Amino acid sequence: MKLRGNSMMKTLRISFSLKNTYRINSIYYGFKQIPVIKKILPESLYAAGGFKLVVSILSVIWEIISGFIGKFIYIFFMIFMVSALFSKTPQSEAFVNILFFLTFIGALLNTFIFDPSKDKYYAVVLLRIDAREFAIVNYAYELCKILIGFLVFGLIFGLLSNVPVYVMLIVPLFVVCAKLTVSAFILWSYENHNHGKIKINVSENRLGSFKVILVILFLAAAYGLPALGFCPPVSALFVLMLVVIVIGVFSCRRIVTFDKYRIVYGQILKDMDSMVESVQNMDVDKNRKLISAENESLEQNSRIEKKKGFEYLNAVFINRHKRLLWKPVKRVCAICILLVAAGIGAMLYLDDPGFRKDTAELLLKNLGMSTFWMYLINRGMGYTQALFMNCDHSLLCYPFYRKPKAVLELFTIRLREIIKINLPPALILGAGLSAMLFIAHGTQNPLNYLILFLVFPAESVFFSVHYLVIYYLLQPYNAGTEIKSGMYKVITGLTYMACYMTIQLRMSTLKFGGIMITFSVVYCVVACVLAYRIAPRTFKIRE
Repeated sequence: MKLRGNSMMKTLRISFSLKNTYRINSIYYGFKQIPVIKKILPESLYAAGGFKLVVSILSVIWEIISGFIGKFIYIFFMIFMVSALFSKTPQSEAFVNILFFLTFIGALLNTFIFDPSKDKYYAVVLLRIDAREFAIVNYAYELCKILIGFLVFGLIFGLLSNVPVYVMLIVPLFVVCAKLTVSAFILWSYENHNHGKIKINVSENRLGSFKVILVILFLAAAYGLPALGFCPPVSALFVLMLVVIVIGVFSCRRIVTFDKYRIVYGQILKDMDSMVESVQNMDVDKNRKLISAENESLEQNSRIEKKKGFEYLNAVFINRHKRLLWKPVKRVCAICILLVAAGIGAMLYLDDPGFRKDTAELLLKNLGMSTFWMYLINRGMGYTQALFMNCDHSLLCYPFYRKPKAVLELFTIRLREIIKINLPPALILGAGLSAMLFIAHGTQNPLNYLILFLVFPAESVFFSVHYLVIYYLLQPYNAGTEIKSGMYKVITGLTYMACYMTIQLRMSTLKFGGIMITFSVVYCVVACVLAYRIAPRTFKIRE
């Protein structure tokens, strides 16, 4: 089972060709979605050789730039900038600590090899390219980009943070080997546990409870330890990196010799394949386990039976998808309660005035982090995806469902529901952090307690309104549940960037909280007015 050099290069060229074709299609389609430009662009443009040549050149340039710009943004914003904020920990220790634990999060969430992407579908399913060769060649290519990116930007920002050169020189190998280790472990689990009734889906889009818990723990270690001043020594983390590198090197053998890539890709691309074959059967397997299995008949549910019209439709949807909608919320609530309880317990147990003072200072001067927290835990995007996949993609085919009165009535009902789903974690965090500030004796101004309590629910309502409004105004999905709106991607990307930038803000609780609460109220009013005026014209299935 050797990999031949000529065959590997041919596979790599085919991969680039597929990516390039898909990008050309996406760019052309994106231009055609812009109201003014779509009237100017002729239909013959897509077949024009000059257009394809220009886009191909841009695609190659973007492929080169993307191999570096992503690493630059990641290292600069998530590691370098944040590591400079901790007063209790030297920046060099904070930098290495954050990089170390975030690497494992990246290895868990961004495997590359198990990403159900378009190029895999076209190559493995449609063109019948050798799955093992395709997987290994493209995985090696991605790892090379990581190696170069971390070597360049890791050295630059590591040296600026006073991290020893010898540490930063092994960081690229450490990052690559961490991914190799996780990928090899997933393949080992698939080989040894994918028998009988146990079926392991290795798709990186499937986030199990265990993976979520690990990500939360690594995230807490990455940023929590520097905040508390308890970072492991750089030398200790250096030794652990060497251990991961050794394990990663030995993991290569399993990745190269694994012979079931076609079966694995058939599994993770199953939803995409069924989406092409029949829209009627899309995501049945994906959501079947998440839909409530209580077998409760609607006739016996008096609460639902009393409802009429769209209230009845919404009640049926919520009842049938309780696990899909509420299980993640319950999990987040439990985690929030544990974190708040741990913080309160630490203050009461340690009874250290210095620790209480630092906690109060953290709560009063770093409230900007609340926006990013609420962005991470809000269910707005997941809720709208569930609405389209399990309700709207069918009903939007009927004229009565697209009438202005129906659109607006259902929008109001759904806004109420998504707010109900997003509020519980926000209330827990608001009440819990206010209690922590009170126990820490951190302020004499009662308004700080009120603002700290209100800012989380206000941001929760903001995200609820935001994602539902852009869903109705842009309706990004086509019949195959693919996101086809370039503007939707831009807005969601800018939302992430804006929320992440708030981490860097240093304002008093009164100032930041007052601004965010006011902004949330104004935004919600304006966004709802726009939805009421525009949604009846835009809420439709994209072609």
